[in-house]
Amino acid sequence: MTLDEPRRPDPDALLAEAKKAGRGRLKVFLGMSPGVGKTYEMLAQAARRKAAGGDVLVGVVETHGRKDTEALTAGLEILPRKPIEHRGRMLLEFDIDAALARKPELLLVDEFAHSNAPGSRHPKRWQDVMELVAAGVSVWTTLNIQHLESLVDVVWKITGVRQRETVPDSVLSGADEIEIVDITPAELRQRLAEGKVYVPETARLASENFFKPENLTALRELALRRAAQAVDDELTLAMRRAGVAGPWAAGERILVLVGGDAMADHLVRTGRRLAEMMNAPWTVAHVERTGRAPPSAMALSRINDAMKLAEQLGGATLVLTADDIVAAVTDYCQRNNVTQLVIGKSRDSRWRELLGRSFASAMMREARGVALHVVTERSSEPAGEGLRRRVAREPGAWRSYLPGVGYIVVATGIAWYLDRTFRASDLGMIFLAAVFTAAVLQGLRPALLAAGLAFLVYNYLFLEPRYSFVIGSPTDILTLFVFLDVALVTGFLAGRVRDQQQATQRRAAAITALLAASRRLSASAKKLDAASALAEQLSAATGGKAMILLPHGDGEIAPAAAAPQMTPLATQDMAAARWAWEHGEAAGAGTGTLPVAGWTFWPLQGIAKRVGVAALEAARPQGDGEAERYVLSLLDQGAIAIERAELAAEASEADALRRSERLRTALLNSISHDLRTPLAGVLGAATTLLEYGPSLERPVQQDLLESVRDEAERLNRYVGNLLDMTKLEGGGVAPRTQSTDLRDVVSAAAERVSRRLGQRHLVRDYPPTLSTVPADPALLEQALVNILENAIAYSADGSRIEAAVYEDERNVVISVEDEGRGIPTAQLQQVFEKFQRLEESSDRGAGAGTGLGLAIAKGFVEAMGGRIAAASPIHQGRGTRVLISLPKEKATPHWLL
Repeated sequence: MTLDEPRRPDPDALLAEAKKAGRGRLKVFLGMSPGVGKTYEMLAQAARRKAAGGDVLVGVVETHGRKDTEALTAGLEILPRKPIEHRGRMLLEFDIDAALARKPELLLVDEFAHSNAPGSRHPKRWQDVMELVAAGVSVWTTLNIQHLESLVDVVWKITGVRQRETVPDSVLSGADEIEIVDITPAELRQRLAEGKVYVPETARLASENFFKPENLTALRELALRRAAQAVDDELTLAMRRAGVAGPWAAGERILVLVGGDAMADHLVRTGRRLAEMMNAPWTVAHVERTGRAPPSAMALSRINDAMKLAEQLGGATLVLTADDIVAAVTDYCQRNNVTQLVIGKSRDSRWRELLGRSFASAMMREARGVALHVVTERSSEPAGEGLRRRVAREPGAWRSYLPGVGYIVVATGIAWYLDRTFRASDLGMIFLAAVFTAAVLQGLRPALLAAGLAFLVYNYLFLEPRYSFVIGSPTDILTLFVFLDVALVTGFLAGRVRDQQQATQRRAAAITALLAASRRLSASAKKLDAASALAEQLSAATGGKAMILLPHGDGEIAPAAAAPQMTPLATQDMAAARWAWEHGEAAGAGTGTLPVAGWTFWPLQGIAKRVGVAALEAARPQGDGEAERYVLSLLDQGAIAIERAELAAEASEADALRRSERLRTALLNSISHDLRTPLAGVLGAATTLLEYGPSLERPVQQDLLESVRDEAERLNRYVGNLLDMTKLEGGGVAPRTQSTDLRDVVSAAAERVSRRLGQRHLVRDYPPTLSTVPADPALLEQALVNILENAIAYSADGSRIEAAVYEDERNVVISVEDEGRGIPTAQLQQVFEKFQRLEESSDRGAGAGTGLGLAIAKGFVEAMGGRIAAASPIHQGRGTRVLISLPKEKATPHWLL
């Protein structure tokens, strides 16, 4: 852009501003710790707003017995708190429903990070605040910097206190205004000593622990940095909205790798802080190793918790699948332009570094153009303690190694017997077979344990000197270590193949199940069928109950399908379901909204809109990341299937309305023209006879009377066609079949149209003998009359019309041919539809009409079990042939006669 060009606002900035339309404003009073005066400042500003005529409501304020703070609440309207019973105690909590009903201009909600009592709508107060803001209520709240989620581990290192009540960084970043309430650490400690923060005894203990000068200084720095970052973000957004050019971020992208160890949450928070400093998008990824045994339940739980924490902090999540983790990560970084990579390095991996197998070392060698951030383990526990702690927390893990030990015991028994029975037996092969068996049946780690045991047992029992670990011969030393190497390699390779096979089988089973579910969902043509299929698939995947709730005409959702059976939902369950439907977020058990519900409710988000809510029983198994991803995939496919069925139904309804509108328009056009024409003829002839009758000659009078008769008959035919079509549309045509000779029907129809032939010639062609058909003679005659009238209308004077009857092996066929100009190929398939006709007939007065004749003929013939078809051209590019085929009457067996 040149200097002369007008400055254009950034579209993303305008879009972000547009999204805030209809929402309230959120202001956060941020401080370094308790006692700095956040609540006091919030109340002071609220009092000034109230004095200026503003509508201010105190939702909840914690004064902690501070008299000067309590004095500021005087004159402000205070919302009564909601009593909630918990374990025999009555707790008073913020009443979000009353606040929504009152909907003030400004609402004060103290302690943003507060945890609500069990039974509240949301576990955290910040979730209440965000719901209020989304509903259009402006909120002021207070927050200490140590409660910010990404700073939990940093604050722990500074103060030694781990915060349990936290607020996601993304929530604070979304605040419209952040006001820092700051005093010096010395002033805060002075306030603490004067009893303005806590009671004297509590204040003394606090000053010796949390409120140390060095702690307060570090917390103050964190708070000021966060406020400065907020100011910078606000300035950048304002400049972009105004189209002011500036040195924007250079497109940094951050990738955080997490595993199943205890560092996962620490890595996520580190990545969040790095993303905040660089103002860059960030992704948390886990790499599933295809050639390794599946992670333990504890590792899976840590991975899932890290992924949920990343989403809560505003990051994206990703799962990669590969055998070579280094190659997979470097490839992803190159393809996705990742510039910053965050990885962890535990103390238990030092021996890997010594062997050159450290992941951090490998990434430093292979990464190109990526800044590598290596986060070390924050714990001060000695090396190896993490492994011992994991074993202690998983008491059943050692059982998987017992079969490997058992195989070595069996191999020892066999070797002992062979050693006593035969001489010069190659006993090492027996132990190798045991190691191989452990690898194939139990996996890699039990196989390595079996190899180590085999090494010790073989040396102790079968190498001289026996019953000692001393090796007497240099040859035996070589033999023993070759045996150990072969055992380890055999166990490693066989175990790895076994683990790869199991991983492949699990993934193949998951893909097969997802494909089968996709086919089942895709085959559902109706919305209820798709909902039932989704409920069945979810129930099978989770092993529990599943239910699908769909919206009705009034916008409310209600259970529509369930598996294995429909279960009534309690009041709190329906409240969680409505929340998921209205807000597009998961609610119920295991979520941050109405966790007391007995079900977990997931919104079904289609491509264009939200189509329903899926409910999963709360008691379903948790912690399996692969199963959870499968369930989420089912929810996505189910939502699309329901949306597709709904769109198909809407399209069908729209098509029916379009057809109805087209028919209505055609009918109105027909009535306005085709019915008025004969009426005009009758009116004109009758008026002439009335005014000039005595003076008219006899032939003229006769001609006028015949004109009245012809036009009246024409009008009668039009009305008859409309009535016949009404019967066909309403299903009111019930043929009275009887044994019918089609020659008689053709003759009767020919007589009815004889007066309308004019100069045309109608030729009949009948065989001397003809089989009868089961048909309704009256309906068939009317159908044939309509076909003949159509032939007359589009044939010139002097042309030939032929009505023939013949039979083949199974059917009797009526053929009507004319020598008209024929039917264009493009219109041949539509000639039997309602209100279809060519642009101009050769004689509008002879028989052209509403375009219902052939449609009625088709309806009558098909009602009698016959078929009708048209062909054109039939001779030298002209003419039309209409065929009616009716099945022959079945012969009665002679023994029934």
